[in-house]
Formats: sequence, C-alpha cells, structure tokens
Amino acid sequence: MSTALSVPEQIRQLNDARKLVLSDVKYYPSVVRGILDIIPLTAPTELRRWGADFLAEAFATPALPNGEKETMQPYVLTRLEEMVENEREDLHVLRSAIQAMASIYPLAMRWIINNGYDTVTWERMVRIKQRILQIWDKAPPPVRICCIKFAQRVVLAQSVASGAEIRYGGTLDVSLDKVPPNHQSLDPRTLEAEATGLLDRMLSTLQESSDALVVDATLNCLSILVRTRPGTSNRIVNALLSFNPLKLANSPMTPKSKVMIKSMEKTTRLLLIHLTKRDPHNPMVPRIQQHVERMMRSMMEIFDEAGRKRPHEPHPQEAYEAKRQRVGPTQVQIPPLGPGPHSLADVFTLIGNDGLRTFDISRVAAPLVAKIAVSTLSSVDAQVLAKAVAGIRGRLETIASAPAPELNPNTAPLGIDEDEDDYEPDLYQAEDTEQILNKLDSTATAPETDGLEAAGDLALKSFSLPQPPELTPDLALSAGNGIVLRVLDMMRSLDEGAGKKQKAGFLRLAATSGNREAWMTILTRFAIRSSLDVDDVAVKEEGETALTRDPVGSSIRDVVYNYIMEDFRKNIDVAVSWLCEEWYTDKLQHQTGGNQPAHYEECTLRLIDGFLPYLHPQDKILTRFLSEIPELNVAILSRVKQMCRDPSVVQLALTSLLYLVMMRPPVKEIALDTVQDIWTQYDEARPMAGKYLSKYRPGFIEAATQEEQAKTSETPAPAIST
Repeated sequence: MSTALSVPEQIRQLNDARKLVLSDVKYYPSVVRGILDIIPLTAPTELRRWGADFLAEAFATPALPNGEKETMQPYVLTRLEEMVENEREDLHVLRSAIQAMASIYPLAMRWIINNGYDTVTWERMVRIKQRILQIWDKAPPPVRICCIKFAQRVVLAQSVASGAEIRYGGTLDVSLDKVPPNHQSLDPRTLEAEATGLLDRMLSTLQESSDALVVDATLNCLSILVRTRPGTSNRIVNALLSFNPLKLANSPMTPKSKVMIKSMEKTTRLLLIHLTKRDPHNPMVPRIQQHVERMMRSMMEIFDEAGRKRPHEPHPQEAYEAKRQRVGPTQVQIPPLGPGPHSLADVFTLIGNDGLRTFDISRVAAPLVAKIAVSTLSSVDAQVLAKAVAGIRGRLETIASAPAPELNPNTAPLGIDEDEDDYEPDLYQAEDTEQILNKLDSTATAPETDGLEAAGDLALKSFSLPQPPELTPDLALSAGNGIVLRVLDMMRSLDEGAGKKQKAGFLRLAATSGNREAWMTILTRFAIRSSLDVDDVAVKEEGETALTRDPVGSSIRDVVYNYIMEDFRKNIDVAVSWLCEEWYTDKLQHQTGGNQPAHYEECTLRLIDGFLPYLHPQDKILTRFLSEIPELNVAILSRVKQMCRDPSVVQLALTSLLYLVMMRPPVKEIALDTVQDIWTQYDEARPMAGKYLSKYRPGFIEAATQEEQAKTSETPAPAIST
C-alpha cells in the first residue's frame, strides 16, 4: 500500500483485506505480515487502533487453525511488545494488544514446549507478561479487564488440567502437565507458583475493588478455572463465599451505585448457581445455596423501598396526563349512627354502599372468607385500623349512654303499671350444686299425671357424653402413624441451618429448640424407648425379626427409614443419629438385664441395603456413614464387600475400608479381613486391595499366591481317551 494515501483511504483498503481473510483464512499469514509494517510507533493512531484490533481478532478466531497461529506468533510478538512497552500508548491500542496477548500466551507456551531451542521468543513473551502485570493495577477499567483475561490465560496454561477436559487442538489444552520434567527453558515449579500468585491476585480484586466492571470481569473468568483446573476450585469457591457484592449499600445510595450493586450481585449469583448445577454432589453445594439465598434476601431488603410506587402528588400542569399512581392511605370516615333502633350489624358497618350492606356473606365459602380477612388485616394501615376501632368504640359508648325510651301508655304491654316501678323482688339464698342435681333427678323420675307436670319436659335435664369407642391396637397404630407423618411434613419446612447448638450427648432434652434435629430425636425415641418398661415381652418366633415384634416402634421406624431414603445424602445425619439412639438403647437394655430384642444391626443393614445401589464412584457418603455409626461388625462390612461385584465402585469400597483401618482401630482387623476377602473373591479389585494388604498385612499375598499355585498343581489333568 502506498504511504501517500490518506488515513481514511488506507483504512478502507485495510477493511477490504479483512473481508478477504474472513472469506478465506489461508490469507491470514500474508495479511498479518503486511499489516505489521503499517502500524509502527510512528504510524497514525487510527491505523494503530485498526491494526491492534485486527491482531486481536486474528488470534482469537476459531476459524484459523492453531498450527497457523503458532507459526505467526513469533514475529507478531515484536510489534505487540512495542505497543505494551510504550508508556504513552493509546488506551484503545493497549487494550487490543493485551487481548491479542491473552490469545497468544497458550500458543507461545506450547511453541516453547515443542521447540525448546527458541529461547528468544520465550524471553520476549516473559517481558511482555511482566509489563502487563505491572500496568494491571494502575490502568483504567477497560485495560484492567483485558489484564484480568490475560491473567486467566496464564493461570490456565501454568496449572495442571483435569483429565476429563483435555482436548487436542484447542487453546485450553496447554497445561503444566505437558511440560517435560527436564525442559531447558521451563521450570514447572516456578510456573505453578506464579499461577497461584496470579490467581490470588485475581481473587483479591473481589475484596478490594468496588468497580462493577472489574469485579464482573473477574467473576466471568472464574467459571472456566473451576471447571478445567480442579486444583483451584476450593480457593475460588471460598473467595466467592466471602465476597459481599452488597458492600456499596453501606454508603449513601446513588443511581450509579444501585446499578453496580445489582450487576455484581446478579453475576455472583449466576456464577454460584452454575457451579452447583455442574457438580450437584459437591459437599460445598449446601453452603453455596445458603449464600445465594442470603444475598437474595439482602437484595430484597435493600431495594424494597426503591421498588414501591410513589405517593400521589398534584400535577403542575392541568393538561398533563400520566400513568395512574398510588395514592396515600385512605381517609376513613366513620358516619354517626342515625336514630334507633340499631342492630349489631349497623354498629360494626363502616361503609355507606347499600349494595354491600345487604350482601349475604354466608354465600361465600368459609376458607375464602378467612383468607381474604387475613390478607386484608395483614396489609391494612395501622392508623386506619386504629381510627376504625376508635369509631366503633365511640358508637358503642353512644348507645350505652343513651337514655331508655319512655313507654307509651297506649302501647305498653299488659300487666305493666307505672305504680310497679318501685317493686323489688325478694332475695333468696342461691341453691348449691347438690340441691340442683337432686331437683333435676326428681323432675326426671316424677310420673307425668297432668298437663302441669308435662311442662317439666321443658326443664333442664342431666346430660352425659357417650362413651368413646374402644381403642384397638390397629386404631392406635393408624392414629400414631398419622401424627408421625404430620411431624415429618413439618420438619421438611423447617430451616435446617437455624437453631443448631451443641447437645449434651444422649442425655440431651429433645425438642428444646424446635428444630429439625429435635423433632427427629423425639420420633426415634418414641420408636426405640416406648416399650422398654413392658415386662411381658413375647418370645421371638421362627422367621420373626426384632422389628416385627413391636408394631408401634416398627411403624415409626418405617416412617423414619422412608424419610431418610427420600434423599439419603441430605439426611445422612438423621440416619447416624437414629442408629446412635438404637445402639445406645440396645446397650442400656443389655446392662439392665432386659429381654428386649436388639434393633441396631437390623436397622443398619436395612439402611445400607437401601442406599448402596445408588452410590457413584465419587460418592463420600459411604465413608462418612461407616465412620460415624457407633458399631461395626462382620455382617455390616460384608455389605461393603458385596459392592465389589460392580467394578465401578471397587475404589470407593476399598477407600472406605482403608479409612476404617486408619481411623477406627477397634475395627481394624475386621476391615482388613474384609479386604482379604475382596482380594480373594474379586479379580478386578486385586491391584488396589493388594496395595493395601502389602502395607498392613505383609506376607498375605505371597502366601495366598503360593496356596493357589499349590492347588493348581495338585489338580489332576483330565484323562485322554484313546
């Protein structure tokens, strides 16, 4: 291109070249080489901006193969280094140059891994990286966002990737595990330490910066790190849980701060929800959900006032038309009562609409009336309610203080004379209860001889409630089941995290806090300790289990079991608490010499048989369950051994047994015996089981192998018929 052309004409020709490479990517190398000569430091700013944008687009486009990008990056780094090192560089050029470097860094690292002799290219890349990290904190927000993206690419390239995310040919498949141990230019330990420091620097932005642009850019870069780099997930999640996007709400609220708060809160919430959906079985999921709910409640409290309608204000112009606005509180007018007589409905009626006054409320269903009344009372203004109550009270006082109406002599009732106004009845001593009962009995037994005695039928007679039906065991059992089910329904609505305190072991008082744990303790103790003091315990018959000889306790145990199995991962603490109560009751009964059957082992085996089929290889529920239940025996560990029939969960079963060997010395030998049985019976589990046995029972594998070889040599060969 001729330099005599004007800048707009040169940009027009550059746009034509861009259209050419977009139609056919094979022209990218030649066009990039030509553009590098047009955008030196002395070139006009418009040309340098166009060139920087084109370089960032060229190395970010997925249409161009990564092999072409690797061969292009060595000679592009020279021009990009000039842009980054220039202290007076245009911000637009600097931003595009850093974007291009973010795309180039993984390519440059893979280039130096495969071409260790090219130390010049790597040294230039290191200088550019140091310069970008220097201007990170002092640059304006648009440039800082690009620096954060560059730091994310550096962390991705200099940390270990997960096996499930390695894809050949992509820009994110460059990781620290691809660096050879004795590379002449790259030191894996130094690179990993630098990546950890950059990650901490990115996460510190969440605590130090109040700029929504920078914070949102940081949050958007963390999702890919959690997914592809497992070593960084715990550090990132802990930083997100300690991040408060609502800290700007402590200062005076401005329209700008409100927008920033909403933006940071929404980005944080969506990121945390995305993490829980990708790994719903992660132990951090409950904490993340609680943090998200807490943020949503705080947002509602902060912006509740802002979301309300404005009070009614008079318009400055008469012809001004606007949307209907919310008016202030309704002014209640209590009309005085007119001349009497008045009914009770007239006293409590506050409306003047005749149609509403004559409406029959009995036509409306009672639940609907109750719902309307509750919602109305909850939303009514306190001042309006107080004024209405005062008006009704004034009406009642007016009626009470009104003089009695004078009797009209012409319409007065018969037998009432004006001279009898001073009549005072004689006072008699009140009858006691025994006299009243005797009179009622004599009235009920007296023969009806004439019409006067027949009038005694109108007198009060003695009344007694009918006897209740006999309470059968089946009726009591069904009623008890209904109560237990209602308690469980109430427990599901309780907040599991509220009201948790340290309890005093088995001697704690149940239901002192009213939370989920307290109600579950009540149910389990109803099932376990309800029949401890019963003397006539039936002898166990053949084919009968301990759970079938106590119908009430068995029924409650079934309800608790079903509640646990609804979500056994969430309710594993309930299962452990239940088994601890069963074990404690069995031990207490054994010490006191009672003849009650033991339920602990049966309940434990039932729970294990219930959730073992649903375990996956990464599940940690089995290890937690075996480590927290109070007692283990051969029968319980035999269920773990049977898991090894499925090769996918062999590692889970053996890891759980190894935890018992290391952390529960009383069951160490039983657990090692189970590992021996697994090694003997399941060939797929022998490599891992053999590793554990060689450490804790040396010599077993050699002895077992020799025994197998001896049995094989002693087996006679089949005879061959001639």
